[in-house]
Amino acid sequence: MSDLSAIVARGTVGASVYQQLRSDIIMGRLRPGQRLRLEQLKEDYATGASTLREALSRLTADGFALAEGQRGFAVAPLSAAGLHEIAALRLLIEEHALARSFALGSLDWEAHVIAAQHRLDSHEERLEAGDTSDINAWRQSDWRFHQALISACGSTVLMNTHAEVFDKYLRYQMIALAFRPAASRPEHRALKEAALARDADRAITLLRHHIAAGVEQALARGIFRDNAGNVAEIQ
Repeated sequence: MSDLSAIVARGTVGASVYQQLRSDIIMGRLRPGQRLRLEQLKEDYATGASTLREALSRLTADGFALAEGQRGFAVAPLSAAGLHEIAALRLLIEEHALARSFALGSLDWEAHVIAAQHRLDSHEERLEAGDTSDINAWRQSDWRFHQALISACGSTVLMNTHAEVFDKYLRYQMIALAFRPAASRPEHRALKEAALARDADRAITLLRHHIAAGVEQALARGIFRDNAGNVAEIQ
């Protein structure tokens, strides 16, 4: 193998390990505060220590991990303050992208929104009936629907920024947020109807309520409080 081929191969492996670790943190398979021990990670991800250190350094820069000096790395904790912050950032980006998408969207965009909401609605129907066996599929469908709403915004930078922020929000959603059976389904239907009517003001109002209600529910569940009732990080 040439030197160039070896460099490309190492880069491909490094990118794959980074994506696997990132996904496992977002989806909650690696828990908040969990120590990321290189010896165990080498076995779990079938790669070397240098590749893992590079991936963990990238995850630290992204805010998904913490560097603990000589102690190595740990999964970044979650907190009530962090949830408020990431929800506000998501809303700021998504409101702007919604308005652009509604103004620029084509008939193909409308079909994309309808299809994404239909898939989400089928998952929410099962959740309403008490079937929680595939709740992660609901969370993924929720992400795809909100992405569909802004997909006609005309800006790759805006879409990529939204995806980065939504990954952080999804991490909170996986651990702290839950399906709201009396509200989530009608809220998503109303967002679809606002999109088809190109009513950006209505959609933004709905979106603000939708996100705020999810945050309020997470806080009400007491996940961010310790045994004494004090606000605490999940770690």
